[in-house]
Amino acid sequence: MLYIVIAIVLVIVGGYMIFVRVNPAFGGDVTKDLKKMYSVQSKQHKDNKFENIDGVDDDISFSKVLEIMRMMLFEKNPKAKPDKKLPVLEADSSSLANYAGPTRLMWFGHSTFLLQMSGKQILIDPMLTDMPAPISRDAQRRYNEELPIEIEQLPRIDAVLISHDHYDHLDYKSIKRLKDKVGHFYVPLGVGVHLKAWDVPETSITELDWWEEQEFEDLKFIATPAQHFSGRKIDNRNSTLWASWVIQSEKDNIFFSGDSGYNSHFKTIGEAYGPFDFAMIECGQYNQMWSKIHMMPEETVLAGVDLKAKKIMPIHWGAFTLALHSWDDSVKRVLIKANELHMPITVPRIGDFIMVKDASLFTDQWWQ
Repeated sequence: MLYIVIAIVLVIVGGYMIFVRVNPAFGGDVTKDLKKMYSVQSKQHKDNKFENIDGVDDDISFSKVLEIMRMMLFEKNPKAKPDKKLPVLEADSSSLANYAGPTRLMWFGHSTFLLQMSGKQILIDPMLTDMPAPISRDAQRRYNEELPIEIEQLPRIDAVLISHDHYDHLDYKSIKRLKDKVGHFYVPLGVGVHLKAWDVPETSITELDWWEEQEFEDLKFIATPAQHFSGRKIDNRNSTLWASWVIQSEKDNIFFSGDSGYNSHFKTIGEAYGPFDFAMIECGQYNQMWSKIHMMPEETVLAGVDLKAKKIMPIHWGAFTLALHSWDDSVKRVLIKANELHMPITVPRIGDFIMVKDASLFTDQWWQ
């Protein structure tokens, strides 16, 4: 019996190693030389990996991982996905390419945005395919097949911002289809190894540590802290950094949270770079078991207050089911808390244009 168990384990491990080797979606690996460089370069890099502020970790043990897997596989939530297709507004490629008006954003669902700012086209966390995982599972498939616009119809993209290397934020197929029309990629430390593995030229990649600023013509990108983790396979957890982003022009100041648990870093960012005209803050895919790395919806609003945001938008929902709660539970809860704290909040449909300086809000509760 012992030999049988050992044989089964060896087959599973061997199969996994072969799958990782042949599947390009897993991306690249941070080398020993890069780790040495990061240990000198970054205060966040310790003991060959990146850490959160004060060493905060999600504390997910192996037994907890097994429990999460059991719940995801066998505890069926009848409201895990919408019972009909969500409204998606179609975008016109020529109107996008020729836009020269005030700063605006278009939401693709989850955490993906097209930002049009100072005549530039900027994509944020472009997850534009149907599966946020290396293995296809219907339970995780995108709610809608259609997007406001397909990758091939997008105008030339001046810059792409990536928050971290998880599959629902850094998507292999999206990058492969996008890379030849992108001017430059801005990513946290280490994330460039994945892009280079997918044939993005090194000269087109800039890696930033927390609090580092990068001028991009008349714009400024600042990588700011988040409380999360990274990794695309079993053996590279926290080998790359995760971040939120501040995006500034002469007229506009925008914040994008990426993925993050709630902590004092939001207040620190607000004091350093706020107030913000508009803040996109995660609110979905949460659970008390991983509350250190994903906010509860009520904390989304608290983060907006800490950031000194004039208007917030809940993100990280509306496209995929990656947690155990009902698909629209997060937006319902965040709206209640926003009303309680008198925080202006907007919830556009997928494909809606959000005007950063417009005081009007999307309030029609279309998800009902």
